[in-house]
Amino acid sequence: MASDLRERDESLMREAIAEARKAFAMGEVPIGAVVTGPDGAVIGRGHNLRETAQDPTAHAEILAVREASRRLGSWRLTGCSLYVTIEPCPMCAGAIVLARIDRVVYGAADPKAGAVDTLYRLLSDERLNHRAAVTGGVLQEECAMLMRDFFRRLR
Repeated sequence: MASDLRERDESLMREAIAEARKAFAMGEVPIGAVVTGPDGAVIGRGHNLRETAQDPTAHAEILAVREASRRLGSWRLTGCSLYVTIEPCPMCAGAIVLARIDRVVYGAADPKAGAVDTLYRLLSDERLNHRAAVTGGVLQEECAMLMRDFFRRLR
Protein backbone atom coordinates (compact mmCIF):
# COMPACT_ATOMS: atom_id res chain seq x y z
CA MET A 1 0.00 0.00 0.00
CA ALA A 2 2.75 2.47 0.97
CA SER A 3 4.73 1.65 -2.18
CA ASP A 4 1.60 2.26 -4.29
CA LEU A 5 1.24 5.73 -2.75
CA ARG A 6 4.94 6.45 -3.27
CA GLU A 7 4.69 5.41 -6.93
CA ARG A 8 1.60 7.58 -7.42
CA ASP A 9 3.31 10.54 -5.71
CA GLU A 10 6.37 10.16 -7.93
CA SER A 11 4.25 9.91 -11.06
CA LEU A 12 2.34 13.07 -10.21
CA MET A 13 5.55 14.86 -9.17
CA ARG A 14 6.88 14.10 -12.66
CA GLU A 15 3.81 15.97 -13.99
CA ALA A 16 4.75 18.93 -11.77
CA ILE A 17 8.37 18.69 -12.98
CA ALA A 18 7.13 18.86 -16.58
CA GLU A 19 5.37 22.11 -15.65
CA ALA A 20 8.57 23.40 -14.00
CA ARG A 21 10.49 22.68 -17.21
CA LYS A 22 8.01 24.89 -19.11
CA ALA A 23 8.82 27.73 -16.71
CA PHE A 24 12.55 27.09 -17.12
CA ALA A 25 12.25 27.28 -20.92
CA MET A 26 10.52 30.66 -20.57
CA GLY A 27 13.19 32.09 -18.26
CA GLU A 28 10.88 31.81 -15.24
CA VAL A 29 11.94 30.31 -11.92
CA PRO A 30 11.32 26.59 -12.58
CA ILE A 31 8.54 25.66 -10.21
CA GLY A 32 5.63 23.53 -11.38
CA ALA A 33 2.46 22.27 -9.76
CA VAL A 34 -0.51 20.03 -10.42
CA VAL A 35 -3.75 19.57 -8.48
CA THR A 36 -5.57 16.26 -8.46
CA GLY A 37 -9.27 15.95 -7.82
CA PRO A 38 -10.97 13.58 -5.40
CA ASP A 39 -10.80 10.85 -8.07
CA GLY A 40 -7.02 11.31 -8.46
CA ALA A 41 -7.17 12.85 -11.95
CA VAL A 42 -5.19 16.02 -12.68
CA ILE A 43 -7.62 18.97 -12.69
CA GLY A 44 -5.18 21.88 -12.49
CA ARG A 45 -1.70 22.67 -13.77
CA GLY A 46 0.57 25.63 -13.35
CA HIS A 47 4.12 26.87 -13.64
CA ASN A 48 5.64 30.13 -12.51
CA LEU A 49 4.69 33.09 -14.71
CA ARG A 50 5.62 36.06 -12.51
CA GLU A 51 7.96 37.64 -15.03
CA THR A 52 5.84 36.84 -18.08
CA ALA A 53 2.63 38.12 -16.49
CA GLN A 54 4.34 40.79 -14.36
CA ASP A 55 2.15 39.46 -11.55
CA PRO A 56 3.62 38.71 -8.11
CA THR A 57 0.84 36.17 -7.48
CA ALA A 58 1.53 34.11 -10.63
CA HIS A 59 3.15 31.26 -8.70
CA ALA A 60 2.76 27.70 -9.98
CA GLU A 61 0.57 26.66 -7.04
CA ILE A 62 -1.79 29.62 -7.36
CA LEU A 63 -2.27 29.04 -11.09
CA ALA A 64 -2.89 25.31 -10.59
CA VAL A 65 -5.38 26.00 -7.77
CA ARG A 66 -7.22 28.56 -9.89
CA GLU A 67 -7.56 26.09 -12.77
CA ALA A 68 -8.72 23.31 -10.43
CA SER A 69 -11.33 25.62 -8.88
CA ARG A 70 -12.63 26.59 -12.32
CA ARG A 71 -12.86 22.96 -13.40
CA LEU A 72 -14.68 21.90 -10.22
CA GLY A 73 -16.82 25.03 -10.15
CA SER A 74 -15.90 25.63 -6.52
CA TRP A 75 -13.25 27.39 -4.48
CA ARG A 76 -13.43 24.50 -2.01
CA LEU A 77 -10.93 21.87 -3.11
CA THR A 78 -11.77 19.38 -0.38
CA GLY A 79 -10.56 15.93 -1.35
CA CYS A 80 -7.90 17.37 -3.66
CA SER A 81 -4.12 17.12 -3.50
CA LEU A 82 -1.43 19.54 -4.68
CA TYR A 83 1.92 18.36 -6.05
CA VAL A 84 4.60 21.03 -6.33
CA THR A 85 8.31 20.85 -7.10
CA ILE A 86 9.39 23.28 -4.34
CA GLU A 87 8.00 23.77 -0.85
CA PRO A 88 5.24 26.41 -0.98
CA CYS A 89 5.88 29.99 0.16
CA PRO A 90 3.63 31.78 2.71
CA MET A 91 1.28 33.13 -0.01
CA CYS A 92 0.82 29.71 -1.59
CA ALA A 93 0.48 27.96 1.77
CA GLY A 94 -2.23 30.48 2.65
CA ALA A 95 -4.04 29.73 -0.60
CA ILE A 96 -3.82 26.00 0.15
CA VAL A 97 -5.43 26.55 3.55
CA LEU A 98 -8.14 28.80 2.09
CA ALA A 99 -8.89 26.31 -0.71
CA ARG A 100 -9.20 23.46 1.84
CA ILE A 101 -6.77 21.22 -0.06
CA ASP A 102 -6.36 17.95 1.84
CA ARG A 103 -2.83 16.95 0.94
CA VAL A 104 0.35 18.65 -0.29
CA VAL A 105 3.28 16.78 -1.77
CA TYR A 106 6.43 18.75 -2.54
CA GLY A 107 9.83 17.94 -3.97
CA ALA A 108 12.59 20.10 -2.49
CA ALA A 109 12.54 22.26 0.62
CA ASP A 110 12.86 26.04 0.24
CA PRO A 111 15.27 27.39 2.88
CA LYS A 112 14.48 31.01 1.96
CA ALA A 113 10.69 30.99 1.76
CA GLY A 114 9.35 27.56 2.73
CA ALA A 115 6.14 27.89 4.71
CA VAL A 116 5.22 24.20 5.05
CA ASP A 117 8.18 22.67 6.92
CA THR A 118 11.21 24.96 6.72
CA LEU A 119 10.60 28.52 7.95
CA TYR A 120 6.95 28.14 8.93
CA ARG A 121 4.47 25.30 9.33
CA LEU A 122 1.32 26.97 8.08
CA LEU A 123 -0.34 23.78 6.84
CA SER A 124 -0.22 22.20 10.30
CA ASP A 125 -0.91 25.34 12.36
CA GLU A 126 -3.82 24.51 14.67
CA ARG A 127 -4.78 28.18 14.93
CA LEU A 128 -5.95 28.11 11.30
CA ASN A 129 -9.30 26.71 10.21
CA HIS A 130 -7.82 24.00 7.96
CA ARG A 131 -4.81 21.72 7.96
CA ALA A 132 -3.35 19.66 5.15
CA ALA A 133 -1.36 16.44 5.29
CA VAL A 134 2.16 17.00 3.94
CA THR A 135 4.69 14.73 2.26
CA GLY A 136 8.02 16.33 1.39
CA GLY A 137 11.09 15.14 -0.45
CA VAL A 138 9.39 13.37 -3.38
CA LEU A 139 11.90 13.35 -6.27
CA GLN A 140 13.75 15.93 -4.21
CA GLU A 141 17.05 15.82 -6.07
CA GLU A 142 15.47 16.25 -9.50
CA CYS A 143 13.39 19.18 -8.25
CA ALA A 144 16.38 20.83 -6.55
CA MET A 145 18.58 20.32 -9.61
CA LEU A 146 16.17 22.28 -11.81
CA MET A 147 16.49 25.24 -9.43
CA ARG A 148 20.29 24.95 -9.21
CA ASP A 149 20.63 24.76 -12.99
CA PHE A 150 18.35 27.75 -13.48
CA PHE A 151 20.18 30.00 -11.02
CA ARG A 152 23.60 28.84 -12.29
CA ARG A 153 22.62 30.09 -15.75
CA LEU A 154 21.67 33.49 -14.34
CA ARG A 155 25.11 34.03 -12.78
